[in-house]
Amino acid sequence: MATPLVAGLAVATVAYAGKYSIQAWNAFKARPPTVRMRKFYEGGFQPTMTRREAALILGVRESTALEKVREAHRRVMVANHPDAGGSHYLASKINEAKDMMLRKTKGGGSAF
Repeated sequence: MATPLVAGLAVATVAYAGKYSIQAWNAFKARPPTVRMRKFYEGGFQPTMTRREAALILGVRESTALEKVREAHRRVMVANHPDAGGSHYLASKINEAKDMMLRKTKGGGSAF
C-alpha cells in the first residue's frame, strides 16, 4: 500500500524538479550578456612607446618596483622568446617595454 504512494511522490518530485530546471534554464538564456573582463590589452602598438604601454605589455602597474618589472619581463620573455617559437618583433617590444619601465631609454623605438 505504501509502495504506490512512494512511487507517486517520486514522480511528482521529478516533475517539479524538471519544471523548475526548465524555468531556470530559460531565465539563464534570457539574461542580458555581461561584459567580461579582458585579461589582455586589445590593440596595436603605439609609434613611440609610453610608460602606460610598457606597463600593459609587461602586465604591471606604471608605479611597480624595479625588481617586479624584471620578474615580469622574465616571465613574458620566456613565453615569447624567439628561440622558443616567439616573434622577434614581440621580443623587441618586450625588451623596449622593460627599458622604458627601468628608465633606461628616452623614448627610442624598436628595431622594427
